[in-house]
Amino acid sequence: MRALKVTLLVLLGLVVVVVGIGAFLPKDFRVERSIEIGASPEVVFDQVSSLRKWNAWSPWIARDPSIKNEFTGPDDGVGATVSWTSEESGDGTQTITLSEPPTRIEMKLDFGDMGQPNADWTFVPSGDGVRVTWGLSGTASGPLGGYFAKMMDGWVGADYEDGLARLKQVAESVPAGE
Repeated sequence: MRALKVTLLVLLGLVVVVVGIGAFLPKDFRVERSIEIGASPEVVFDQVSSLRKWNAWSPWIARDPSIKNEFTGPDDGVGATVSWTSEESGDGTQTITLSEPPTRIEMKLDFGDMGQPNADWTFVPSGDGVRVTWGLSGTASGPLGGYFAKMMDGWVGADYEDGLARLKQVAESVPAGE
């Protein structure tokens, strides 16, 4: 009986320490990836600004083709919205909140209880193409939010790299003048 009490006290102590440390860790996060694409800023911007075009290069759709998208608002630019449902990937909504062709796009994401981060895109001319940067920022919530913020790069970074590589393939295959 004494061993059980000691074990429970040790486990309780560990939980208090883990939650206590998590409460003091920074909860803000930023994930960012970049790639050079051999296409004009306008061509690449168009692929991102039109949420319907994401089907051609989205890393999540490539991994989970069962995702069901519903598009509302304009075809591109501010107010363009996609909501998705998926047994595997979860549900969410993404809305373009800022569009400055062909240099910047900002988006609000809503994953329900999982959070409401912001995504941003920049398109900077570089040589014969464009340097594209895709970022995600937000604040993780809850007593373990500090841990989640620390892990966000590992959770999202590889998907951003995959998406940018797919975007590069798509954008570089667009015929000149389109």
